Amino acid sequence: MNTALILLFALILDALIGEPRWLWTRVPHPSVLMGRLIAEADTRFNLGDMRKLKGLLVILGLVVAMGLLGNIIAFFGWLPEILIVAILLAQRSLVSHVQAVGDGLRISLGDGRRAVAQIVSRDTAHMNKSDVSRSAIESAAENLSDGVIAPAFWFLVGGLPGLLIYKVVNTADSMIGYRTERHVDFGWAAARLDDLLNWIPARLTAFLIAATHHGVRHWRDIKQDAKLHRSPNAGWPESAMARALNIAIAGPRSYDGKLQDFPFVNPMGRKDLGPDDIDAASASLWRAWAVLVIFAVLLSPF
Repeated sequence: MNTALILLFALILDALIGEPRWLWTRVPHPSVLMGRLIAEADTRFNLGDMRKLKGLLVILGLVVAMGLLGNIIAFFGWLPEILIVAILLAQRSLVSHVQAVGDGLRISLGDGRRAVAQIVSRDTAHMNKSDVSRSAIESAAENLSDGVIAPAFWFLVGGLPGLLIYKVVNTADSMIGYRTERHVDFGWAAARLDDLLNWIPARLTAFLIAATHHGVRHWRDIKQDAKLHRSPNAGWPESAMARALNIAIAGPRSYDGKLQDFPFVNPMGRKDLGPDDIDAASASLWRAWAVLVIFAVLLSPF
């Protein structure tokens, strides 16, 4: 069974089942295991001198280990591969978390704030309705790239080893890739490699969002707005989502009690956002997923 057909079954399985709570309350999720491994490496090796070199060696070791693990699992045939790929895709989980924010807002602002706090790292206590909605939509766009399109892309390119390597690098970036005093050196290699691995998927995600709405006639504007983002990749899907829904996202937000004045993406778009806009973003996620399914069908040996 080729990788496209395995991906097709995995996409459908993930869409149908998602992340079953009964399973992951009994056994650790593979991403959790990766996180524990990275946390242990951080504790053990992020000490003393030459932290940048140590971080580079750690990420190279993780890449080699995941490559070997992927080849071992693939040796046992297509069924384990389908299950692992479905587990490491996050389409249904992403939609559920994003939609929960819209559902919460329809109950109360407090419920919306609590729901969005589950998917963003910024301060949520003083957000208004538009802030909550904007944060959820940004998370939807960025995580469509990180959690669905990029894993699918790297599985098609490198099979299960490619997928596991991408996931461990992406997990490492989310844990040690920040430019804090502790991680600016040790996490440098993880952050740079994550940027590299997400370069094509981020732009592919933007293309899928644009193509399933108004076409790509706004591509030049999407490209310009993407440059406003501090990340070389995250701005692409966010900019495409903003243009697709004709809304302004990003903008000022607070981290650890400090307001940061980030520019708006698509600043001429609507800024008064609410649950209906979150619904539209969730629908956009499924549109991109549907195109990915069609692409997998076209690549499959039927």
